[in-house]
Amino acid sequence: MMNKQISRRGFLTAVAGAAALGLTGCGGAGDATAGSASEAGDDLLAQIQDRGSMVFATEGTWSPWTFHNEAGDLTGYDIEVARAIAAELGVEAEFAEGEWDGLLAGIDSGRYDTMANGVSVTEEREEKYDFTEPYAYNRIVVITTADSDIARMDDLAGKTTANTLGSSYAILAESHGATNTGVDDFNQTIQLLESGRIDATLNDEVVFYDYMNQHPEANLKIAAENDEPTHVAFPLRKEAATASLLTAMNDAIVTLRENGTLPELSNEFFGIDITEA
Repeated sequence: MMNKQISRRGFLTAVAGAAALGLTGCGGAGDATAGSASEAGDDLLAQIQDRGSMVFATEGTWSPWTFHNEAGDLTGYDIEVARAIAAELGVEAEFAEGEWDGLLAGIDSGRYDTMANGVSVTEEREEKYDFTEPYAYNRIVVITTADSDIARMDDLAGKTTANTLGSSYAILAESHGATNTGVDDFNQTIQLLESGRIDATLNDEVVFYDYMNQHPEANLKIAAENDEPTHVAFPLRKEAATASLLTAMNDAIVTLRENGTLPELSNEFFGIDITEA
């Protein structure tokens, strides 16, 4: 397990200049909204094409998925994939930034068309949302301090963790018996971990290596990893109005995978290709 992780870190180090550009940025809610996209009987794809833009909700504080670079520009794997999909649909991508829970609520209300934020497909979420085909396959890992005795997922039983409430990380940690504390972003999580206020946190393997590229002095390690990769996709409201948009986005994802755009972006921001299962 560790040999695989070390080799992936080697790949990620090679792109530190591209992806390691800061975990913090402008995280306030954006002005972009989808308007009346959720009105009964409306076709969301037609509305998007009429207005000429597609609104993606995102945090903007989670490198290398969605973050602000040194120039202050919003970028990241999710952001560039969203822009590429919008281009396939013949429209511009707009982004509304905010905290995780508010982004999901914004999709529910029709304020945003979808969410570009490394959203994992889970059974619980599939009851509420329709998901596109995956555009990434991700490994969730347990991050601890270097001296931690945690060595497998089941060791989380009775431990304290911190993750955004309702995230797939929090749900997975709690399923293994951990007590989760809600946080706003990854920076806050790491502060709690390094100060000894929590035992561990769960996040993406690529996020951990991105952080270590920027903070090589950090006394952190990957203690364990989930058995199966999670599927990352775009969520849409589960209603008739989104059916044509779902089809169009799936077609766009297939095109972007086949023409090499997805793996190219993955290598740019992660240093490895995580676009195939």
